[in-house]
Amino acid sequence: MTASAPPRLPVFYELGARAEWRSVEFISDLHLGAATPATTDAFEHYLEHSRADAIYILGDLFEAWIGDDARQPGRFEQRAADALAEAASRRQVGFMVGNRDFLLGVDMLQYCGVVALPDPTVLDAWGQRVLLTHGDALCIDDLPYQQFRHRVRSPSWRAEFLRQPLERREALAREMRDASQASQRDRSPSAWIDVDAAAAVAWMHAAGSGDLVHGHTHRPGSEVLAPGHTRHVLSDWELEDAHPRAQVLRLTRDGFVRIDLAAAG
Repeated sequence: MTASAPPRLPVFYELGARAEWRSVEFISDLHLGAATPATTDAFEHYLEHSRADAIYILGDLFEAWIGDDARQPGRFEQRAADALAEAASRRQVGFMVGNRDFLLGVDMLQYCGVVALPDPTVLDAWGQRVLLTHGDALCIDDLPYQQFRHRVRSPSWRAEFLRQPLERREALAREMRDASQASQRDRSPSAWIDVDAAAAVAWMHAAGSGDLVHGHTHRPGSEVLAPGHTRHVLSDWELEDAHPRAQVLRLTRDGFVRIDLAAAG
């Protein structure tokens, strides 16, 4: 496969931590849905017990978000919205859409009292500039996905999709999810396309940031991409699995630390 051209440098949204804050936390790729009760319970427990001053969700909180009108009494989406709203009443909660929940809109955010985080966002916290992104836009060698991403993020595609009945949107979301899972099964996780290191460093340099935090790739860990430029990859959450996963990345004045919620029980 021929690599695509590096993406143009984006506009970086600026977000400032409050001086009195002691910690902020980052999570992504929980892929919540009605079929993930254990992961959903863990997420709600985390929101209730976290002592962070702010929680930033960097995409794919949901397995699929098919429109804000799915938030109806008795549906999973309403349960998730209420959990977010309760958490946002006690601290700042920010939400950046991912490739699974890019249709989450203003109505949902306003109901929850959650701050929209454009992708990418630069967080200025205690003199540190941290670049936040979901990560999929930097996987530039995945040409089929980048073409798909460009198509479904267009206003015309979005409008056409949201015009369809809720049941039809649910069916289409299942079809897209099944196709994605089939593609993943054909390749081992080590063969999944990663963030392009050169493009990531270019973003960091342009943003004046030495640290990049992203999800999407499901390869948790920290890595020096170039001198003075480190990326911190968030873990996915999977509490239904025989080998449960649930990590939080915490930032304080002293730097980053990973919290393994699955190991903590």
